[in-house]
Amino acid sequence: MRHVGLIAGAATAALVAAGAITYAVAGDDGGGRTPSAESADAGFARDMAVHHQQAVEMSYIVRDRTKDEEVRRLAYDIAQTQANQRGMMIGWLDLWGLPKVSSEPPMTWMDMGGMASGKDGALMPGMATNSEMKKLGELSGKQAEVLYLQLMTDHHKGGIHMTEGCVARCRVGVEKRLAQGMVDAQQSEISLMADMLKERGATPRS
Repeated sequence: MRHVGLIAGAATAALVAAGAITYAVAGDDGGGRTPSAESADAGFARDMAVHHQQAVEMSYIVRDRTKDEEVRRLAYDIAQTQANQRGMMIGWLDLWGLPKVSSEPPMTWMDMGGMASGKDGALMPGMATNSEMKKLGELSGKQAEVLYLQLMTDHHKGGIHMTEGCVARCRVGVEKRLAQGMVDAQQSEISLMADMLKERGATPRS
């Protein structure tokens, strides 16, 4: 539980810092230019908002399926952090006057539009399928905890791949900094979840 508290403290600090710059000038560090709908900045904001929404859904599902306080605390922290970050990204799209959906496949901004097949609802790297989400909602106790930790580990790994793409390609400074913060926080949570899985006699799926 101490480890979860440390992660939660770091996540809270990151959210406070990010919240302070949510309404920064849209062209921050980008030469004063508003990003285009096809830019990495817009593509990342759109795709990561969808990616984050599934993490929020998974976290609230497991909170109803277990009484384990450590897992419930981690799930709550992830849900709150990612819901807030999702709000920031949607807010930036509003500030930029850009659409929140695109006719292009996810990951096109990374030149990886065909990376995820979208089969059974897995639209982007690391996303759980519809079948896996359904299974999570049917399990309880330790079984639900293990599946959640495995799914969220995969989810974070896919998310890190995308956030590293934004760090390399995005032009808006405030967005690049948020992306780097996501990388750091999710790497820490992956390590934490590996320990939690080990305590439950399980391992990450990949």
